[in-house]
Amino acid sequence: MSFFAILFALLLEQVRPLARHNAIHAALRGWARQVSRNFDAGKTHHGWVAWTLAVMVPSLATLGIYWLLVWTVGWPFAVLWSIAILYVTLGFRQFSHHFTEIRDALDAGDESRARELLAQWQQVDASELPRSEIVRHVIEYSVLAAHRHVFGVLGWFSVLAALGLGPSGAVLYRMSEFVGRYWKYRSKAKQQPASAALQGAAARAWRAIDWLPARATALGFAVVALRKRLTAGAIIRSDFLMTMTAWCWPPRPARSMSAWVARP
Repeated sequence: MSFFAILFALLLEQVRPLARHNAIHAALRGWARQVSRNFDAGKTHHGWVAWTLAVMVPSLATLGIYWLLVWTVGWPFAVLWSIAILYVTLGFRQFSHHFTEIRDALDAGDESRARELLAQWQQVDASELPRSEIVRHVIEYSVLAAHRHVFGVLGWFSVLAALGLGPSGAVLYRMSEFVGRYWKYRSKAKQQPASAALQGAAARAWRAIDWLPARATALGFAVVALRKRLTAGAIIRSDFLMTMTAWCWPPRPARSMSAWVARP
């Protein structure tokens, strides 16, 4: 059932991708905003309570509806529910057009247009970037977006679906990524800023949830890059591998001797 749910959700997302501004995403933003407003009191345990409510309530609601459909009307309707959840949580077409437009601009030799598109996509200053840096940034952002919108979602969905938990894994993964990014954005924008405790709880939870999917995605891309001769040559390939390595295994600050002694 999981295979058919993934297949039909991907086909549906390709044929009719979910619009960037839609009622479902707006409702989730409102939910995260209300949770932080009512439960974020600045303490560490308040942060964990808010994160649990923001992430686990939608996940458990998704699971409850899945089980209700299985027990009452049968597994075909449960599969339709899984397809609907995957359609909402997947987002390949939400970022792929950015990559395509930048690639076309580079192929046409219009580096100014490529810089403009990159700046619009990631809200960064790309006015001084040379062509090699544009390519590197596009690869980095595209891989990261593909992981968070596709591979990570499918990984958590497949694991929990195999345990009989339906599409709750997809909601768990996407909500974990979303609330941490959303609360951090609102704090930077000075719009109902989230406390440091809430942002810390969301960041720690996200690192734990994304730990295994990130490394699985990095390994998969690295194997493909090593086995396939890229037309852009060894420079792009090495940049790609260094980007993936730095993403999944960031350098850690050196510890003092006392820290190592105190380590259990």
